[in-house]
Amino acid sequence: RKQEDPDKMVMTPKKQNTFCPSRECRRHRLHNVSQYKKGQDSIAAQGKRRYDRKQKGYGGQTKPVFHKKAKLTKKIVLKLECTKCKYKHFRILKRTKRFEFLTVSKAK
Repeated sequence: RKQEDPDKMVMTPKKQNTFCPSRECRRHRLHNVSQYKKGQDSIAAQGKRRYDRKQKGYGGQTKPVFHKKAKLTKKIVLKLECTKCKYKHFRILKRTKRFEFLTVSKAK
C-alpha cells in the first residue's frame, strides 16, 4: 500500500456541506468546520487523584516518564457543527505536519 506523504499540506474549507447525523436533520447540510483541541485535564479524574496521592511525600518520581516519542505527526481531527441544528460531530483526517483552513481568496 502506498504511504501518504506527511509533509504535504492539508487544506480544508471553513464551511463544508456534509451529512448531519442528528435526529433532527439526517441529511446533508452546511457545517462550520474547526480543528479539535483537547480540553483541560480534570483534577477530579480517578487516575489524576491516584497519581497525586502516589507522588506525595518523599521518594521522587514514582511512575515512569515517557521519553521515547516516535511519531512526528498527529492525526488531524475536525469538529463539524451543523448550521441548522448545532449538532457537533468529529472527522479524523490523515497524519500530517501542516494543516490549515482555506481562506476565501484561496477557495475561489
